[in-house]
Amino acid sequence: MTESLLAAESGPARWTCPFCVLLCDDLSVRASASGTSLELADGECASARSGLARFPATPSAATPLVDGHPADLAGAIAAAARILAVSRQPLFGGLGTDVAGARAVYRLACETGAICDPAGGAVLMQSVRSLQDRGGFTTTLAEVRTRADLIVCLNELPTGEAAEFFARCGLAEEGLVPQRHVVLLGGKADDPAGLAALARNSGVTTEVVPLHGDLFSTVALLSALLARRSVRAVPLPLSALADRLRAARYAVIVGQTDRLPAQGGLIVEAIHRIVGTLNATTRAGAMWLGGGNGAGTVNEVFTWLSGLPLRTRAGPAGLEHEPLCFDTSRLLADAAVDCLLWISSFDPMCAPPVSPVPLVLLGHPGLASSAAHVGSVFIPVSTPGIGSAGHLFRADGGTVLPLVPVYRDTLPALADVLGRITQGVSALRARASP
Repeated sequence: MTESLLAAESGPARWTCPFCVLLCDDLSVRASASGTSLELADGECASARSGLARFPATPSAATPLVDGHPADLAGAIAAAARILAVSRQPLFGGLGTDVAGARAVYRLACETGAICDPAGGAVLMQSVRSLQDRGGFTTTLAEVRTRADLIVCLNELPTGEAAEFFARCGLAEEGLVPQRHVVLLGGKADDPAGLAALARNSGVTTEVVPLHGDLFSTVALLSALLARRSVRAVPLPLSALADRLRAARYAVIVGQTDRLPAQGGLIVEAIHRIVGTLNATTRAGAMWLGGGNGAGTVNEVFTWLSGLPLRTRAGPAGLEHEPLCFDTSRLLADAAVDCLLWISSFDPMCAPPVSPVPLVLLGHPGLASSAAHVGSVFIPVSTPGIGSAGHLFRADGGTVLPLVPVYRDTLPALADVLGRITQGVSALRARASP
């Protein structure tokens, strides 16, 4: 379906929200009563409401900038191509885009030898590196919805961009799974209220299991218990949780990657070890909620196109994957790159880091002030799911959902802009070759 929602004559159409890692697809959108912004027509999601409030109720209008001065689109694209054509080591950051945009990013990265690292790349790499090193058993929202009788949440209940997790898992719906038990391993000050709300649903019970030391120690101890290794002074609640995990028909362990502590990849590895142990006798899976603002989608696209995840460079030596060295803040601090291409189609708050290197900024019109200086180019682009169609990967990784535009934008799609920049870079380099 490519029809824009506000143009539909049959009432509010279903809308997939691009502002949440869960990609809730049971919402609808309308212009606000004041006519100045967008809002939800039904459904309830804080991420969707705050995301929609960043967009006007009519198609966006914004002007490209070159060196802080207004320019037409062709001139801005030519200026961006000139910056990238002379760069010896560009860095592509932010990467807030959809599947089509990610494919175009990859083509330009191959043309220029760029390093690609998303906003929040350090968080994304925790789960990516753990999967590379140890492998793992992950699950999907559909599996959790229809099978999981035990859900264990690490350190806190899902919140922020994953706040609707339990609703997506059908805990408020009868008849899916007769009995569900939700365990909070650790917890924050406001989590008891969330657990109490869950317990009001039919067939849902909850409990809190305190940490034994920190989260690292607790998960390691739980892993040892499930492997039936000899452990001294085992806390009774943790021992009972191990028994409950063994007895569950389908256990799911849930964590938000952006809520894990430093070196959280060790926790991810330990959870995959626990899940692997359980799968020898029953069914279990892990669910990592992360990769929002397009990061998870771009990582999936890069992986299927190149065989390697983000923080990879396509250079003279071929593909080079450096999950630690190719960190945006590290590269900029060490002056290891000489230009920055920053992409943020969804979030005007995801601004590029301040740096002396030339900047090409492609994104939400609200980012214009971040590129209003000499040595920069700003090109406003359409947001998939608002002004243009698109596709995003959901947090569970195996599902791609289409994004239907709310209206037809006047801004260009990122993939089109990047395609023209790639052509410009190729032409400039061809002319410069002896």
